[in-house]
Amino acid sequence: MKTRVVITGLGVVAPNGVGIDAFTKAIKQGQSGITYHQNLKDLNFSCCIGGIPTISEAKKLEYLTPLQLRGFNSNGILYGCIAGMDAWTNAGLSINSESALDFDSGTIFGAGTSGVDKFREAIYKIDDKQVKRLGSTAVVQTMASGVSAFLGGILGLGNQVTTNSSACTTGTEAILMGYERIKNGQAKRMLVGSCSDDGPYIWGGFDAMRVMAYKYNDAPEDGSRPLSDSANGFVPGSGAGALVLESLESAQERNATIYAEVLGGTINSGGQRNGGTLTAPNPKAVQRCITDAITHANITPQDIDAINGHLTATSKDALEIENWTKALQLNGSDFPYINTLKSMTGHCLAAAGSIESVATVLQLSNQFIFPNINCDTVHPEILKLITEDRIPKTLLKTNINIITKASFGFGDVNGCVIFKKYT
Repeated sequence: MKTRVVITGLGVVAPNGVGIDAFTKAIKQGQSGITYHQNLKDLNFSCCIGGIPTISEAKKLEYLTPLQLRGFNSNGILYGCIAGMDAWTNAGLSINSESALDFDSGTIFGAGTSGVDKFREAIYKIDDKQVKRLGSTAVVQTMASGVSAFLGGILGLGNQVTTNSSACTTGTEAILMGYERIKNGQAKRMLVGSCSDDGPYIWGGFDAMRVMAYKYNDAPEDGSRPLSDSANGFVPGSGAGALVLESLESAQERNATIYAEVLGGTINSGGQRNGGTLTAPNPKAVQRCITDAITHANITPQDIDAINGHLTATSKDALEIENWTKALQLNGSDFPYINTLKSMTGHCLAAAGSIESVATVLQLSNQFIFPNINCDTVHPEILKLITEDRIPKTLLKTNINIITKASFGFGDVNGCVIFKKYT
């Protein structure tokens, strides 16, 4: 029998809450972290709102040393370090620069693009013939695997230390990659998660594509409207989420708190065929990702109590619900409850899957379903598929045993992971 994999630690840096306590309170209350940003307006963005976590200078010094912060200009890596270190200590594991190298522990911590602001800074210096003034940390702040390099050194990880990158599916993919490593006996524990930079140099391309919300610049908290008939495109967000995955045997040996069990899941691609493109999902591949995940987890569709969807507040929301109904062969009032964190945080891009997975696990461990805010009137195409009560608009306290989390990313890539209440 293969190893059971459980979750023993959680960490999060989100637009609506930094740290598990603040984040849990925010998602229960339906608190938005979307704010207006004058710099976007000054740069002629159509969408001038977004979700950016609030991190004080004092907070940074709780995680990184003054030496590490010298010349530091990579917010995604900062978010990842905070979330990752919090998850590690939340799991009851120590952070000590003098500790022995831990060959049983590793990290797979994803990113989309690291250190865009640092890249910009470096480019100007190089063009100004000041290459010798770049500083010794320019490389680690701008390389794709910068976040895992930081975490690997801070935590003394001796197992696999790597960064994955798969657009909006990055965080969900990292969880499944870490799960497989433990399941196959190659590690006892893996810190998994993902992070995303923020700001105009990350968000500008999406604004140019006209896929971001532009009608709510005067009402930022109302701007992210997944599942709604008044959805106007996605609102960009940023941050990081982190989970400590561990073999059940190791967790029990340590007498660790167990938040949930990972039953399994699947990653696939639509190959940009059958209607799938760089920006649109191949419905057949999405449906197969869901059904294969269910098979891999050895459950039935009827076992699923709730879904945390991708659901970005674009024209594809109704198609996603259709794909779920076809994959599960459930519709109307038989469909599970479904929600999306993006109504409160915006779309956190490469960090979305991990932040949303932390929210999903918190629902499971605390037995609640957080509300879909800004969804006063559900899109009529969605109501043809499922009943409105399947889309909670206020906090719902209910018994939950199994939740499915899915991400469908740019490039026609998909990930679906299934979490279960630990017993």
